[in-house]
Amino acid sequence: MIDKQQLAQVINEALAGTGLFLVEVKVSSDNVIDVAIDSMGDVTIDDCVMVNDKVLAAFDRDKGEDYELTVGSYGIGEPFKVRQHYLKNVGGPVEVLTKAGVKLKGTLKDAGDNGFTLTVTQKVKSEGKKRPELVETDMSLAYDEIKYTKNIITV
Repeated sequence: MIDKQQLAQVINEALAGTGLFLVEVKVSSDNVIDVAIDSMGDVTIDDCVMVNDKVLAAFDRDKGEDYELTVGSYGIGEPFKVRQHYLKNVGGPVEVLTKAGVKLKGTLKDAGDNGFTLTVTQKVKSEGKKRPELVETDMSLAYDEIKYTKNIITV
């Protein structure tokens, strides 16, 4: 099993002087490692790749134990908890699951006190046309009708 303290030390050394800090390290009994990093600003994919590369260099899978490694920004992929999450992510791609069980993917257009607007792309068959066209549609959703909203992470 990978030593959690040694792993945290390697990560902290990698993050020194970058403005990033270690939030959490989880190591399961079957060597599944989850690392969460954060900063006062944004955490980029390059930041996560840098930490991933440092861990891979320090814990060589061929010479030691095999493991599965995930490095991410703290909260990345987690459901939005407060309205500020919506405000922070206006303009970005999100996945929404309504309490009615409808899953939507689109761009978060704006966020207000009681709800938000999601721009979704739908196939619509126009009259007189053989093929459906992609059309962007704005949907207004209330916070209380949403089970979760989360960022769509793309690489």
